[in-house]
Amino acid sequence: MDAPLSPASPAILPTVAVVGLGTMGTGIAEVLARAGREVIGIDISEAAAAQAVAALEASTARAVRRERLTEDERRDVLARFRTFTDLQAAADADLVIEVAPESYDIKQQIFRDLDAVVRPETILATGTNALSVTRLAADSARPERVLGLHFFNPAPAMKLVEVVSSVLTAPTAVAAVTDLAIELGKEPVAVGDRPGFVADGLLFGYLNQAAAMYEAKYASREDIDAAMKLGCGLPMGPLALLDLIGIDTARTVLDAMYAESHDRLHAPAPVLKQLSEAGLTGRKSGRGFYTYAEPGSSEVVRDALTPLAGEVVDGARTIRSVGVAGSGTMASGIAEVFAKAGYDVVLAARSEEKAEKAKSRIGKSLSRSVDKGRMTAEAAAQTLDRITPAGSYDAFSDVDLALEAVAEDLEIKQQLFGTLDKVCKPGAVLATTTSSLPVVACARATSRPQDVIGMHFFNPAPAMKLVEVVRTVLTGDDVHATVREVCTKIRKHPVDCGDRAGFIVNALLFPYLNNAIKMVQEHYATLDDIDAAMRLGGGYPMGPFELLDVVGLDVSLAIEKVLHREFRDPGLAPAPLLEHLVAAGCLGRKTGRGFREYARR
Repeated sequence: MDAPLSPASPAILPTVAVVGLGTMGTGIAEVLARAGREVIGIDISEAAAAQAVAALEASTARAVRRERLTEDERRDVLARFRTFTDLQAAADADLVIEVAPESYDIKQQIFRDLDAVVRPETILATGTNALSVTRLAADSARPERVLGLHFFNPAPAMKLVEVVSSVLTAPTAVAAVTDLAIELGKEPVAVGDRPGFVADGLLFGYLNQAAAMYEAKYASREDIDAAMKLGCGLPMGPLALLDLIGIDTARTVLDAMYAESHDRLHAPAPVLKQLSEAGLTGRKSGRGFYTYAEPGSSEVVRDALTPLAGEVVDGARTIRSVGVAGSGTMASGIAEVFAKAGYDVVLAARSEEKAEKAKSRIGKSLSRSVDKGRMTAEAAAQTLDRITPAGSYDAFSDVDLALEAVAEDLEIKQQLFGTLDKVCKPGAVLATTTSSLPVVACARATSRPQDVIGMHFFNPAPAMKLVEVVRTVLTGDDVHATVREVCTKIRKHPVDCGDRAGFIVNALLFPYLNNAIKMVQEHYATLDDIDAAMRLGGGYPMGPFELLDVVGLDVSLAIEKVLHREFRDPGLAPAPLLEHLVAAGCLGRKTGRGFREYARR
């Protein structure tokens, strides 16, 4: 992505020095040069400086080929970028941005040296995402002119810039860099000084929990990453993202966060230390959670942990017909998925009327697919014909797979499994779609716990590709194999996980959402700034408060309580603000008010 060009004669901070010409420093220099600034690139390594020039030449050449720059504009951009190996070159800069390694000693020495070089009115910005801006400012001779300016990688493409003030920062300095960020085509978010700021403060806690989940052998690296990409729409899975960021960098950020918060969720997972100290720092070293073709490559190659492609599933039972229990959105969605895949489906509810209404909902969904050209009218009619509504679970007597999608209430589900145990034939697989309740409790309500498994679909079931396959300690190998095979036949992506609260997705998603609520509760940042930070800085399809209002605050609170009860971690305790909103009946979009207000339909 190419940064837009600013006016030829920018008034705000026309000359900027960038200290440290690694990947991030080079990216920031490119953004500045293309926006009309005179850029002084400084690095103690002549090789790094030369590489930065080469990178800018290559990037602008691509822009010319894509007709985003003219050849004259390219020459102007390259002419505006000069490199040096001595900090003295920053003498004429209006703003200095340091992007040196995450070390207080290194950064403090740079700031002390700059104090002796730059003009009194020059603003000094640190690009840190882990260290205290206040501590760096206090060590400077001009603390009121020191602030944080946190770009995201890759800087030319990422819109977010966090503008970090310490208690010492002058408002005029904040205003100047905020205006600069806007001129650069970025979206600045004002934040206070604490490790991780907004985006990384939320992101790294989530990444840390994913690393701990992998370390505990709860799920494979591939399944953890696939679950978060397919279940949450994230651009990358957490372990692949840790490899991209650098495992050593993540460990540094988490150490800084834990030093301030003392929250166990921020205490770096031991595997991060082990990999860092072994030099397995991710893509840059060629190996981290995954193995890469070479250092710096993004190409993942097979290693000892890579699952076999197209693995044959042994011992699977034959599934021809499916029973779906329930009449809500999830039940009708799952019934539609199976019918589309060619299975005969019995859709049973507590009354014939409810079952017919659910089938009617499926008919409307199929009609929309026809209108959008996703299927023919004939295929839609055949799909609907495969669904038989029923007002009694006795209709499940001959199904090969019975799957419940009733209310998320353990007592209701246990009663239903007791009924399924009586009506379903021997050898039928019994599955629950629970997102937070123990699957084994459903299994124990039957005389055949070996036949019971979790199949957690995501909403809307016809669109979402992920199914979490939840195996209890009692689930038979053949039942597990059967469900994985069925998932493939209905064109879903199965991920394996054990029977514990939250499975993969909710166990990683909801602590992140809870931490976002705590940020607002503590008046650290606004709803809008946090949502913007995660969309623009993390590539999330929705900000945390947008998502909470869609999911429902009551649903979110219930899941948070289940996670807290299971793991007994104080950091998982639901944020009081969430509890207050639920108590007040502010449940999100469905009630017209949650964290935000919505127009009533």
